[in-house]
Amino acid sequence: MTRRTPLLLQIAPGDPRPINRQIVDGVRRLIASGELPVGAALPSVRGLAQQLTVNPNTVAKAYSELSAEGWLDARAGLGLFVAPPRQRLSKAEVERRLEEAVQRFVGDVIALDVPADRVLERVADELAQLAPKRSA
Repeated sequence: MTRRTPLLLQIAPGDPRPINRQIVDGVRRLIASGELPVGAALPSVRGLAQQLTVNPNTVAKAYSELSAEGWLDARAGLGLFVAPPRQRLSKAEVERRLEEAVQRFVGDVIALDVPADRVLERVADELAQLAPKRSA
């Protein structure tokens, strides 16, 4: 039997994103950073729902989206596994999502009245923390 990799996800009740979006974003981040390696088995829908104390349908919806985007592979009778890296999104979709994320980020940060160089420094630090995990 395949050993399931626990997902270290947290659901934030105050987060404006729906719960399934928080799960999708969290799993994407774990995969992109290398914390969830290729081939890692994910918890069952019911298992993750119990861990996060959310409705199993919410987890199923998140897993379905991740599978459709190519982040996860479903293996009949075995469960869900982290898929090998490949171009998951078209270049146009990557650009659209980047633009959306930047606009959302800038909208959140602008009200903090933090100098732009400090914001850029923090973003660079966060990205740098992920880079070693991805190449390991």
